[in-house]
Amino acid sequence: MGCAQSSAVGSVEAGSVADVLNEKKGSYPFVGPNKIMTRKEHGTSSTPVQSNLMYGCDFRTADRICNYNRHFAENAGYFMSGKRKAQVLKAIGDAKKRKEKITFYDSNTGNPLFTVPGKRSLDDWLRESQKHGWPSFRDDEVNWEYVRCLRNGEAVSIHGTHLGHNLPDRNGNRYCINLVSIAGSGKAAVSEQPINTSKESNNNDEIAA
Repeated sequence: MGCAQSSAVGSVEAGSVADVLNEKKGSYPFVGPNKIMTRKEHGTSSTPVQSNLMYGCDFRTADRICNYNRHFAENAGYFMSGKRKAQVLKAIGDAKKRKEKITFYDSNTGNPLFTVPGKRSLDDWLRESQKHGWPSFRDDEVNWEYVRCLRNGEAVSIHGTHLGHNLPDRNGNRYCINLVSIAGSGKAAVSEQPINTSKESNNNDEIAA
């Protein structure tokens, strides 16, 4: 179970996603309701993952973890194994050379979810991620416009992508995230859809692994 346990994007209408998910604004993580992960057209999301995933991520693995899973994760070390290792290291090397940051995008929608480094270096981010086996982010590296945590610690996108879990340590919140969930190209393939805000939504609508 690993990390889990140890289109052009349109504007979001007022009263939909942006307005209903920030139950705990002002402190981290931003907490969202379980209704984010209710059943939709494609698992917990409206569409499959993008066909042009970055970092050599496998479409089938990504689609299963992002859209038909609530508890499990890619294998520990997946993000630094096989062809993915070379592509991740190349992205880091290019960013350092250009003195830029790296943004990771939702594999479903293409929305920007995480940007590194925050208050640390890229090398520090990579060391921590390698230590734990999954890309690991801190509060200041999360794009809270599109990311929420449920009360059980599950990290999700506001459009229903399973991302990973928040596993705090002595340094604070640490968002342990599947690479396959944040390998989007940055060019969204689907329109943003408001979540179902009806009172009928409950935990019975959630999709378990």
